[in-house]
Amino acid sequence: MTSLPRPRVLLMLAAVLLLAAAGAVTAVLLTRTSEPPRRALPLQRVGELALPGDNSRFDYASLDPGRGLLFIAHLGASEVIEADVHTGRVVRTITGLSDVHGVLVVPSLHRVYATATGTDEMVTLDEDTGAVLRRTPTGAYPDGLAYDPVRHTVWTTNESGGSETVIDAATGAVRGTVDLGGEAGNVAYDPVGGGQILVDVQNRNQLAVIDPVTLAVTRRIPLPGCGHDHGLALAPTDRLAFIACDGNARLLTLDLTTRRITGTDALGSDPDVLAYDPAAHRLYVAAESGWLTVLDNRDRHLTVTGRAHLADGAHVVAVDSTTHRSYYPVPKGSDSKPALLTYRPR
Repeated sequence: MTSLPRPRVLLMLAAVLLLAAAGAVTAVLLTRTSEPPRRALPLQRVGELALPGDNSRFDYASLDPGRGLLFIAHLGASEVIEADVHTGRVVRTITGLSDVHGVLVVPSLHRVYATATGTDEMVTLDEDTGAVLRRTPTGAYPDGLAYDPVRHTVWTTNESGGSETVIDAATGAVRGTVDLGGEAGNVAYDPVGGGQILVDVQNRNQLAVIDPVTLAVTRRIPLPGCGHDHGLALAPTDRLAFIACDGNARLLTLDLTTRRITGTDALGSDPDVLAYDPAAHRLYVAAESGWLTVLDNRDRHLTVTGRAHLADGAHVVAVDSTTHRSYYPVPKGSDSKPALLTYRPR
């Protein structure tokens, strides 16, 4: 007959198990919240513009560099803020855009396109007046946007809908829908690769290549080492795609010619918006954690030149390739009110 453990032994065993469990939980939390090594950002703040509205979440931003007009999606307020970065003033606030996520200005058309996720539609705005010109239904949860200047179409990524809605930029008519077979991340137009459309399929860790004429997925490029590919930016002339994986805070560099991963870099946790300056060959990756990573592209290879916490909520970035200034809308500036932060390279 086996003897039963004494009460004191049982208590000691319970304590050991509790400590082990606590250690395991702590290890998981540290793994999730730890950031990569900090490196001073090669940037200098040169401006801070007070923005209207509350401290709720901002999302994408898009710049018309010729006119200096920056359009900022204030998701929490369901409005787009138009700011003149040349004069440092807010031009107007465009309301009635339910849970606005994506925003894209097309200077040649004097149009701004915004995804209203709350109503599952894309809204076309007049860049000159801010007037709502038309509303077009999309799939579920429209998010990112891309413009095809050859076929004059706007592509909207329907994140939870797992599709792309292709919309006529002039009339707002739906030209077609592309089923991605998984959650849609960001989308980009490739002007060098025959005008193909590239889109993240984030829950499959793939990059889908779409023929813009037939609206068919022609290839699915696997992304090994990526956890949930959401962010996307291109360096078309270098035939590179930059893919941010928000599940494991990694940036992949993809050779679009060989379709192979040529580089992997660590990012701040929960990377979101990417912006590439083709003139300076510089990539900016803004993260939900408020960390910004700056990487320089030399000979088709990325090198981290800065990585640090910029500001809480600084997960949005837009860059002007003529002045090389970068812009970051944040819920709280120096006076705890929403602000647009402006930086230039050191």
